[in-house]
Amino acid sequence: MAPFERNSRAPSESDPASLRKPNSGLSACPRVIYSVSAARTPVARAIGAASGGDVFRERVEITTLGNGLRVVTEPMSSIRSIAMGVFVGVGARDESAADSGLTHFIEHMLFKGTHRRTAREIAVAVESRGGMLNAFTDKEYTCYHARALAEDAPLVMDVISDMLTQPLLADEEVARERNVVLEEIRRYRDDPEEAVHDLLDSTMWPGHPLGRPVVGRSSTVKRFEAHRIRSFMDRYYEPSRIVVAAAGRIRHGAVVKLAERYFGAMPGRARRRPQVQPIPIAAESFKRKRIEQVQFCLGIPTFGHRDPRRYTVALIDMVLGGSMSSRLFQEIREKRGLVYDIGSHIIGYRDTGLFAVSGGAGPATFGQVLELIRQELQRIRKAGLEQDEIEQAKQRVRGVLVLSQESATARMMGVGKSLLLLDRVVPLDEVLAGIESVTNEMIRDVAGELFQPDRISLAAIGPLGREWAAA
Repeated sequence: MAPFERNSRAPSESDPASLRKPNSGLSACPRVIYSVSAARTPVARAIGAASGGDVFRERVEITTLGNGLRVVTEPMSSIRSIAMGVFVGVGARDESAADSGLTHFIEHMLFKGTHRRTAREIAVAVESRGGMLNAFTDKEYTCYHARALAEDAPLVMDVISDMLTQPLLADEEVARERNVVLEEIRRYRDDPEEAVHDLLDSTMWPGHPLGRPVVGRSSTVKRFEAHRIRSFMDRYYEPSRIVVAAAGRIRHGAVVKLAERYFGAMPGRARRRPQVQPIPIAAESFKRKRIEQVQFCLGIPTFGHRDPRRYTVALIDMVLGGSMSSRLFQEIREKRGLVYDIGSHIIGYRDTGLFAVSGGAGPATFGQVLELIRQELQRIRKAGLEQDEIEQAKQRVRGVLVLSQESATARMMGVGKSLLLLDRVVPLDEVLAGIESVTNEMIRDVAGELFQPDRISLAAIGPLGREWAAA
């Protein structure tokens, strides 16, 4: 998984996919252990030498329970806390048009009480110990996660498993939460910086689940009922789609025992995940709104999680709009003063991806800003990047990756998401080597494919003139 993505598979000896066979009991659980050093990369060598040793040694362990649920851990002995997450392999792209927003709605409902705890008791259980409990829904997965003291790991597993396996789903709570989510949808609609990204998705992937907003639409949310939620959860909330991830002051064996205790009884009933290939189109969508700025987003379809060209795209993103020193920021904001906010980002999916440039501009300068962005894209497409830009971008990406290793939550999210979506945990060394291997020839090849003018979509919301509304 490329950790530098905004929203970030060939079997090997460290890939548990080939070991996932029916078994019973902890003693029969397949276990994968590997340790990998990042000290061979230039930045790690420098830091390691300064500290007197190898400071980036990872020890990731993976175990598959008898019902197919996977457990992955990464210890961090220097801290006294843990980050724990339960990743469920279901997201907005698994929904039918009629169920749009249901995965996100379920995430809300699982906090509304279980057969053992009220909604308040769920919140108090972790927060009263100084911890934090939260969740989020993505296009391809849902994550329930917590931060807590190491001694409270059993409590965290108990609470999250209770939410996932014993939700109350009371009719009155469903009705109340429908109103909450409808207010959330209205909030997104009132925020053009958020809404323009949903508009771009629907423009690029019309009719495909990737083109629908994660929160759903008012027309579908109004129809959600408890029986519909139970049916959806019965289909998708099953062990082979679940990864329990933990990082911090933990022992792998202890986490496996907790997972077996709280999730081991879940029946395994693996079902084939439908593969609906997204077919992007290049189009433009504009919405008039009485606000001060035009919020815009240009989108270009790019590569999925498994494609090695994602490393090349990451460097292009960094140089084009990934920082204050990027080309777009320097040219459009610093040199010309046309915008306050402008940048680029990458979003990856299983079988495709999105390279986006977004920002806000005044209605009088919106057209000029778009032209400058397009000129920069074509400049990279034809000439690639300067060698010093490439080296600086590599160093910045390395810095982002290495600094993220100091966060237990970032490590937990990294190993959990990687195992769920790639069926293996991608070592930091492999990511750094992928970044290091990128050449300007590779950049020109990738940019030549991606930045063709007829592949670029545009979405914009704001006080647009008639020339844009008619475009």
